[in-house]
Amino acid sequence: MALKVVGTGLGRTGTKSMQTALGILGFGPCHHMVEVFGHPQSIPLWIEAGKGRPDWDAIFQGYVSVVDYPGAGFWREITAYFQDAKVLHTVRDPDKWFDSTQATIFAPGSTVPEAKEGPMAEFFRGFLGPLMDHLSDRAYMIDHFRRHTEAVKAAIPPERLLVYEAGQGWEPLCAFLDVAVPSVPYPSENSTVDFHARISLEARQVAERMKSGAAS
Repeated sequence: MALKVVGTGLGRTGTKSMQTALGILGFGPCHHMVEVFGHPQSIPLWIEAGKGRPDWDAIFQGYVSVVDYPGAGFWREITAYFQDAKVLHTVRDPDKWFDSTQATIFAPGSTVPEAKEGPMAEFFRGFLGPLMDHLSDRAYMIDHFRRHTEAVKAAIPPERLLVYEAGQGWEPLCAFLDVAVPSVPYPSENSTVDFHARISLEARQVAERMKSGAAS
């Protein structure tokens, strides 16, 4: 199954809400970082992708779309591989984006900055690259955020691309995907509070799976 929508926006740009929105619109299942934590057996495939040996068909088997990390870290390769997919680039105010990352995915002591060695360090560095050494540097990260958007806009033909800002609702998204506007409100998910509740549960589940695998 080929992807129909490839999200190029970085994490914390409304990607969890977008994952749900795409499912409502018929473009699910949608891959998101939560899928990696839900299926940790896919981590070796992502590590291989980070080494330049991707198997996109295996990684996205059963998925119709992708948003968020780790996919966003491989946006050039994925958009080139799935040439018929529409490209959805989620954005938000860069300063608010940085503040959000510091309270969630890149918070000091959280999973990403604490991954110093082993498979998880390989996994994160595979799609974050040099960012791993600058996660708390506001100027560096905001510059990266802006340059990332400009790179996507320069690489993807305008007719294939929608730059979507969090909070715009259904209309621009549905027009881009050529589907009807649903009668339900646009999803609003993964606030900072929601994130911490979810990530704590996911971390425990992954640890239990890895422990069970080691025991067997």
